Order: sequence, then C-alpha cells, then structure tokens
Amino acid sequence: MTDEQRDAAQAYWKENIRLITILLIIWAVVSYGCGIILAPALNNLSVGQIPMGFWFAQQGSMYIFIILIFVYATQMDKIDKKYDVHE
Repeated sequence: MTDEQRDAAQAYWKENIRLITILLIIWAVVSYGCGIILAPALNNLSVGQIPMGFWFAQQGSMYIFIILIFVYATQMDKIDKKYDVHE
C-alpha cells in the first residue's frame, strides 16, 4: 500500500467515524434528552391525545433512528464515491 492509498484510507475512515459520531450524538440527544430529561416540559404539548414527552420516549426516538439510518446511507454513499470505494 502506497502512502497515498494509506492517507486516503485514513481520511475515509476519519470521515466515516465522524459521521457515525454525529449521528449517534443526535440519536442520544433525542432519545435521552427528549424522552427522559425534557419529558416533563414536552408533556405540555401533545401529539394527538398523547403527551409529547411520552411520545418521544415511546415512538419519536425510533422514528429519528430510522431517519438517521437513511441519512447515514446517503452520506456514506457520497463518501464512498468521494474516495472511489463505491460499488
């Protein structure tokens, strides 16, 4: 492996880990923050007849997780193409 390839591989993994870290932080903030810490404040609002804090704890964090999966897939596709490791 040449130095150029090694540098490209390190840059690729650095971007990959950065993306994963950002998405996990978002998921943790939504899951833990909105579902537990901010639940009492969010319970003043409602989704239909369900308090928003309860909704985030039970449903919202899962929806956000699904959205983050799609964000990860599209962003990784761009990163793969950038470093020419796409299919």
